[in-house]
Amino acid sequence: MAYSATAHVVRAVGTQSEGRSLAALLRNPRYEIFPTDDVLDVVARHVPKEVTITVTASPRRGLPATVQLAIRLARLGYTVIPHLSARLIRDRAELGQILDAIRPAGIRGIFVVAGDAREPAGEFPDTLSLLSALPPDHGLAEIGVTGYPESHPFIHDDVTIQAMWDKRRFATYIVSNMSFDPETVKRWVERVRRRGVELPIYVGMAGVADPARLLRLSTKIGVADSARFLRGHPSWLARMFRPGGYEPGRFVNALMPDLTHAGRHMAGLHVFTFNEIEPTERWRQEMLARLQ
Repeated sequence: MAYSATAHVVRAVGTQSEGRSLAALLRNPRYEIFPTDDVLDVVARHVPKEVTITVTASPRRGLPATVQLAIRLARLGYTVIPHLSARLIRDRAELGQILDAIRPAGIRGIFVVAGDAREPAGEFPDTLSLLSALPPDHGLAEIGVTGYPESHPFIHDDVTIQAMWDKRRFATYIVSNMSFDPETVKRWVERVRRRGVELPIYVGMAGVADPARLLRLSTKIGVADSARFLRGHPSWLARMFRPGGYEPGRFVNALMPDLTHAGRHMAGLHVFTFNEIEPTERWRQEMLARLQ
């Protein structure tokens, strides 16, 4: 899927300073992937080591698939962050086993979500309960949690921001859930900061993915948050299907200069690849080449 609009997007960057800032963000993004059978080889072929890889968790494949893939990627030299789904973990003993498994591979970060399972497998019904159960000697340098620029399908906006406040004692950063509207993201970041939540924020964005494939994968693999978001926001889905409706370069450009404003404490870009890894990496390299 080619994006000839890249040159226009880059030219639209307002200043050389903004261009340098955008290039810095594009050099060290995070790519979110699904633990499918072939994804390890795809990442190894197309993704350089400066890109952090985060590995999702789903009820269909279970946490072992996430942890095993994360360990294999870490052994190839990638910085890897496995997603721990609270509702898939039985108890503190299983949580300890997961931490013990990833530590020898040099994995020092986790991303904690409530998860898609209808019923919790054990004592962790939500993110906060799992965060509270982490042992004092967990040895983790980074712990991420989710934020919701678009309204959560089941939870009021004020409640989701309050939840981030509650998690700040344990977490070191926030990843915003996927949005296609830069203005919505900017307003949400401002609101989060007004509420006193100062954790660094990674902006969640879609990579280069065909909309129909994106919908199929998000439903098939069990990434319920993204699937619910797309089903619940038909206007954004319609924009993706229209020619020129969504282009990742235009999205990140529209976030400038807010994305690099010191008072916003933005950490970088978190790209939902939906395993469209090669075209997403090609887009990133083309953007970097033009910015440089």
